[in-house]
Amino acid sequence: MASLREEIESRRTFAIISHPDAGKTTLTEKLLLYGGAIQTAGSVKGKQSAKHAVSDWMDIEKQRGISVTSSVLQFNYQGKCINILDTPGHQDFSEDTYRTLMAADCAVMVIDAAKGVEAQTIKLFKVCTLRHIPIFTFVNKMDREARDPFELMENIEEILGIKTYPMNWPISCGKDFKGVYDRSAKRVLAFSSDGRANGVKMVDEVEAELGDAALDALIGTANHEKLAEDIELLDGAAEEFDLEAVQHGELSPVFFGSALTNFGVEPFLKEFLRLTPTPLPRKDAASGELVDPCSEQFSGFVFKIQANMNKNHRDRIAFLRICSGKFERGMEAFHVQEGKNIKLATGTQLMAQDRAIVDEAYAGDIIGLFDPGIFSIGDTLCTGKKHVQFAGIPTFAPEHFARVTQVDTMKRKQFVKGMEQIAQEGAIQIFRDLGSGMEEVIVGVVGVLQLEVLEYRLKNEYNVDIRMQSLPYEHLRWIVNDPDELDIKHLDLTSDTRAIEDMKGNPLLLFGSPWSINWAEQHNETLKLSEFGNLTF
Repeated sequence: MASLREEIESRRTFAIISHPDAGKTTLTEKLLLYGGAIQTAGSVKGKQSAKHAVSDWMDIEKQRGISVTSSVLQFNYQGKCINILDTPGHQDFSEDTYRTLMAADCAVMVIDAAKGVEAQTIKLFKVCTLRHIPIFTFVNKMDREARDPFELMENIEEILGIKTYPMNWPISCGKDFKGVYDRSAKRVLAFSSDGRANGVKMVDEVEAELGDAALDALIGTANHEKLAEDIELLDGAAEEFDLEAVQHGELSPVFFGSALTNFGVEPFLKEFLRLTPTPLPRKDAASGELVDPCSEQFSGFVFKIQANMNKNHRDRIAFLRICSGKFERGMEAFHVQEGKNIKLATGTQLMAQDRAIVDEAYAGDIIGLFDPGIFSIGDTLCTGKKHVQFAGIPTFAPEHFARVTQVDTMKRKQFVKGMEQIAQEGAIQIFRDLGSGMEEVIVGVVGVLQLEVLEYRLKNEYNVDIRMQSLPYEHLRWIVNDPDELDIKHLDLTSDTRAIEDMKGNPLLLFGSPWSINWAEQHNETLKLSEFGNLTF
């Protein structure tokens, strides 16, 4: 039997992030293939446009709730137990992604080789940098026409402000894509296609050294010369590889490959496992001390709650990231926010569409707990005499706002309950004008789709009809100042700015444009604004 420390140190927990359509799901499938979790990798088909994907999702939404089962995948590879958090790329779900990133120890950023860094990637990257976690970059779709690799590196460094280090280097791209040069082993991994576009099985790799005459035959003389030039340039100009900088999220190792044809996935997986950290210690917000993952005492926090969209509202699952110790089915743990012991009767392991009852799990793992309505996002569970409490999960700024009022004022109680419960799940954020009640509230969401879901759920689950009016605001900022040092009512603001508060009474400002944000910061010298709420890293 492996000891507790060995079990925990074999865990790797990471999230895959990208802009929609960069190939995130395909890469996840291929990683599972190498991990032996599936025999033949599937591919995402029929995804002609983002529009199509949205409507699909909405139908599913109505039938069985947002399917989250794909969001946690676990498999074993070379003695390591790997937890992948596959995040939805579509921006309507990005709030969910932001929270998921809080549960990961590192992130893999997938970038489309033809497009470089895109809008959604920038947002997600910002969240990763908040926690200073290691970020690995996989430049995907090298089997199609791509931008120059030097240009791509520059693009990542300029836009994201992170240094890069190419672990391998591509040899041409598109139809002429010949493979990659592995810089540490100083050898070429040649790509050979079987003519079928979809690499459903593992790919054979041919190896050769730079300067070897056989390489001319393998990749062509012109490619060989260009590669020798590029490598010379890289060795002379690129950043030195610094493992410490990688671990602090200051340097991103870059890998080139093609998830669809399966090329470059396995070398990436091997290197990735070599460089990624074992489960990271989390800070106890109460004492300020780090909680050792290998401690005997169990602890973890809830980062996501998933409810089915059925009328009975029976099936709620709280996703728990275990931060230390071992989970055993049927154990008792202390629920810090409620201040009482609860029995963790069933934990579920989530693997794609399948849910399996899990008897034990260790720090780094993610399990689903049946939630009878007692958990909120950010809750801590722990055992032992000394209770720990992890910092709450930051709240991220919504991008769409609407004024919501109930049609029938007699149903005020149901309206308030419905709004609060849906807000607890984290699907929406609720605000109100300074000092006003719940008669009319301002709802903030990341994607417009969530407003439709809100209306649907209030009607079907709480029997409340609402009126919704969209508001012309685009940006939200939390006011960080101490309430005593700032009088919000006397701030110098533009006409398209509105002062509001959240349900905890924290003051915020709604802005109609980035220009209004600049105005507020320039004309109120003492004003301090933040893009994130509840920040305590």
